[in-house]
Amino acid sequence: MSVPEEHLASRRSLKSRDTRWAHALAGRLARAGVTPNAISVLSAVFAGVAMACLMVAGDQTSTASILAVWLGALVCIQMRLICNLMDGMVAVEGGKGSPVGAIYNDAPDRVADVLIMVGAGYSGAGDPGVVKLFHVIPLGWCCAVTAVWTAYIRVLGASLTGKHDFRGPMAKQHRMAVLCGGILIELTQHLMGWERWGILTALTVIFLGGLWTCWRRLSVLGQALGK
Repeated sequence: MSVPEEHLASRRSLKSRDTRWAHALAGRLARAGVTPNAISVLSAVFAGVAMACLMVAGDQTSTASILAVWLGALVCIQMRLICNLMDGMVAVEGGKGSPVGAIYNDAPDRVADVLIMVGAGYSGAGDPGVVKLFHVIPLGWCCAVTAVWTAYIRVLGASLTGKHDFRGPMAKQHRMAVLCGGILIELTQHLMGWERWGILTALTVIFLGGLWTCWRRLSVLGQALGK
């Protein structure tokens, strides 16, 4: 079954798709009979494991457990991104696309965003275990909302103009990169017994950047419709 033409046209341009390892992995998955829809679902599973790691990370006391949960979250986030890369490549290059592929390509991503962001918000760095902006705004939930909102505006724009707008500054890859940086900082601070602000900083950047991204996409969409 072929991939819908409109779905192919909307694919984001990623340099990682041109790498040798990506083509090799996509080929192996296709030959193994793994479907792109299954890969898309697996991305949400990795996000769920990342959430579980993040939610218990702040309570760890031993060096081994601290390393295990923070690095576990980091690895699962990267695996989620690899799944996001592989599902489209297996569908197109492996010829395993399906008429419902566009649904699987997008819907699990929204779940994954919420799981990861909410998990980071309960990573235990705050009091009582909730990362907040100005000690008031629960950042994990706010980041989850803006992540879903950016995707909603993209899909809304596609329904009105026929084109997906992936502009940042806080699209999915940007959000995950900032959060992974925050996790590495938080891990170091946790191990050293320092004051922990890595996740707080990362979520603040994601939240404010997400609001800016939504505004930019809405502005561009309004201009396109006003022509």
